[in-house]
Amino acid sequence: MSISVVMPTYARTDVMFDHGEGAWLCTVDGRRFLDFGAGVAVTALGHAHPHLVEVLKTQAGKLWHCSNLYRIPGQERLAQRLVDHSFADTAFFCNSGAEAMECALKVARRFHQANGAKDKYRVITARGAFHGRTLATIAAGGQAKHLDGFAPAVDGFDQVAFGNLNEARAAITAQTAAVVVEPVQGEGGIIPADAAYLKGLRAMADEFGLLLIFDEVQSGMGRTGKLFAHQWSDVTPDVMALAKGLGGGFPIGACLATERVGEVMTPGSHGSTFGGNPLATAAGNAVLDVMLAPGFLDHVNAMAGLLWSKLEHVVKKHGGIFEQVRGQGLMLGLKCKVPNGDVVARLFANGLLVVGAGDNVVRLVPPLIIGESEIDAAAAIIDLAAGQLAAAAK
Repeated sequence: MSISVVMPTYARTDVMFDHGEGAWLCTVDGRRFLDFGAGVAVTALGHAHPHLVEVLKTQAGKLWHCSNLYRIPGQERLAQRLVDHSFADTAFFCNSGAEAMECALKVARRFHQANGAKDKYRVITARGAFHGRTLATIAAGGQAKHLDGFAPAVDGFDQVAFGNLNEARAAITAQTAAVVVEPVQGEGGIIPADAAYLKGLRAMADEFGLLLIFDEVQSGMGRTGKLFAHQWSDVTPDVMALAKGLGGGFPIGACLATERVGEVMTPGSHGSTFGGNPLATAAGNAVLDVMLAPGFLDHVNAMAGLLWSKLEHVVKKHGGIFEQVRGQGLMLGLKCKVPNGDVVARLFANGLLVVGAGDNVVRLVPPLIIGESEIDAAAAIIDLAAGQLAAAAK
């Protein structure tokens, strides 16, 4: 048999991790890596966080799953806490970011159709976006590499340039239901949206009766130094998708909405077998226990400032390898002048895990609990790797 027993959908690095602690991961053969990829911005509280471990152990000994046919206390508590700390009035729980975005897209259609606008279903999205891997969300993202082999693309998405309000307005038709945007494009290359752009989208949505949907699957849950990235711009959406850091590594997603929008999602309109089960919401509540504690986000912002300054120094020193630092909070990117895959590989060889992104960017999304020593260590490895790449190019 030539195919691997695990379907070959990933170009995996040949390494297996056995355990981790904080910002560090150890392989089955004893090697130690500093993790600045965090499972693609998922392990927001690092590995084996003692509070998360204890909460999950306790819940695992009580009840794993009971389905959404019944009330789930932990789910109701998590929903209330997310509502209390956001723009939203209600939350739907699922298992991933793609599912959270699918829910958001369904909400947009149902909202208009429940209010008599049966022909409103199209959604304006931004080029360079990433919203998931389902048929609908790859169409929403619109990237050729994700659509390849899955034609025909799901209809209903009109793409415009990220950051361009004029293009967004020009794309509005009588069939437009919503506009979707990431406050910080992650997969697209760690590109923050300008506050004026987000405010302009809010005003545009209000003017034309559209829903504004924020995809905060990657930028949410403290990643940028506020609980949600859009809070820096003082703009609120109608609907928001969350996942990744919400469970600290346990699969959970959420779609948050205001009351006027969420009330159209009546019994039977949507569902999830596993979504928001006792184990998943125990993890989500444990994450919020830590993130909502006094001083947590202050720490994120302090470490973000330190990391930014260290990276700027490296970019200045290695101008032949790096072009700029960009991003927000602990969602940072190094724009490269050499292939970013070469940089990722060289950093791996020196013990630092990072993630590639679009626009030839290396993504640095470490656990939010990192300290100065880990930042110093990461900066030293990046400095070393850049020097090695420069020497090899001579």
